[in-house]
Amino acid sequence: MPIATINILEGRSDEQKENLIISVTDAISKSIDSPKENVRIIINEMQKQHFAIAGTSVKKSQSKK
Repeated sequence: MPIATINILEGRSDEQKENLIISVTDAISKSIDSPKENVRIIINEMQKQHFAIAGTSVKKSQSKK
C-alpha cells in the first residue's frame, strides 16, 4: 500500500487540496501500477510561522513584501 506524505503551507482551499489528492493518487497509481484503492495520501498543512527559509519564517518574509 503506497503512502504519500505531502507538506504544504496553509492557505490553500479545500478544493485545491482535493485536486492535489486526486492528482497525486493518479500519478502514484499509474507510475507503480497500484490500484487507486490502495493509495493513501497524508497532507500536513503547516502554519507559515512554522516553516523557514534561510533563518526567516515564511510568515515574516511575506510581511516584509
